[in-house]
Amino acid sequence: MSGPDIEPLRAALLGWYDRAKRPLPWRERADDAYAVWVSEVMLQQTRVDTVLPYYDRFLQRFPSLGALAAATEDEVLAAWSGLGYYRRARMLHQGVREVVARYGGAVPRDPEQRLSLPGVGRYTAGALGSVCFGLEEPIVDGNVARILTRLFGVTTPLPERVTQARLWELAQRLVVGERPGDFNQSMMELGALVCTVKNPRCDECPARGVCVAREQGIVHELPLIPRKAPPRQATLVAVVATRGAEVAVLRGDQALFGGLFGLPMAPLDQDDLGADPGEDLEAKLAAARTALATAGVAARLEPEPVGEIQHVLSHRRLRVVAFTATHARIIGEPVASSTRLLALGPDQELGGGSVGVAKLTKKILALTHGPLPAQGDLFRKRR
Repeated sequence: MSGPDIEPLRAALLGWYDRAKRPLPWRERADDAYAVWVSEVMLQQTRVDTVLPYYDRFLQRFPSLGALAAATEDEVLAAWSGLGYYRRARMLHQGVREVVARYGGAVPRDPEQRLSLPGVGRYTAGALGSVCFGLEEPIVDGNVARILTRLFGVTTPLPERVTQARLWELAQRLVVGERPGDFNQSMMELGALVCTVKNPRCDECPARGVCVAREQGIVHELPLIPRKAPPRQATLVAVVATRGAEVAVLRGDQALFGGLFGLPMAPLDQDDLGADPGEDLEAKLAAARTALATAGVAARLEPEPVGEIQHVLSHRRLRVVAFTATHARIIGEPVASSTRLLALGPDQELGGGSVGVAKLTKKILALTHGPLPAQGDLFRKRR
């Protein structure tokens, strides 16, 4: 293996970790595989400072693996609301239920059994194995991949199979030795605090003397990541249909935010929008009527939109035109799996916080009911 010698590198990283590690709550519960599992799932594609309040609230609501397994999906998604990437919560829920059903409520020590759990891939399995059971199991996430490509001068594109195979091989060889859990965490911590995507602090790095990328002056070029396509543009029409203090919402597994409750929505084809304001409004009204009909909701639709918002997802940039309607009632057999009238509370809480609600839904409700506009969100109200 080209690059730095393993043992001195391990010793340097473990020593740095002992001095520099942050006092994170899941590190204090390394003997609790459930608590570590929750943290690893929450931290996927999400910053630590964002996760911290959700982690504490989630474990207060579901203090044990058994408590989470016994919860309904609505309860789980309600506790996850606002954290995003909701499939993570659903797969975690399925995974702990399988642990209860197949392994008596104890996260299995055997790596193959862990890998067989819903939502548990090689990274999560390795994190649980090394941190909770002291096993020499590797991990490769974004932070670790960045460190390994720089340390060993890996210049092939990151998504390629040959690159991934090499990174996992390097991680496997590096984790062998004392304190495998702490070593894996040292790699993640180094990527978060020192070997960052932008402005890496190479002079503070415990591996600065053996880093191939630093020696060759290519730190900022690695890892090699092909440019992503920009998010696709899409326009939707949403309807906030109310009956008194209640709002019509629906949940459908095939909806934009599967498993969460959201407002009736329908796509608006840009080809339907013309230069004539009257035609433009009629196209939006038609989409609003379609949204209500698909959700199985009858209501008195207001003749003009109340405003619109912009909402950016990882793969889509949404423009959402919002209408309001009154006298809402559920009719017939809606296409969606469920449609309900739920009370709207503070901070756009639906049903007393008993169901999961996407951030997009909260933003639309803020537009019509106020206040809650997050910094950077674009709200345009009718004047």
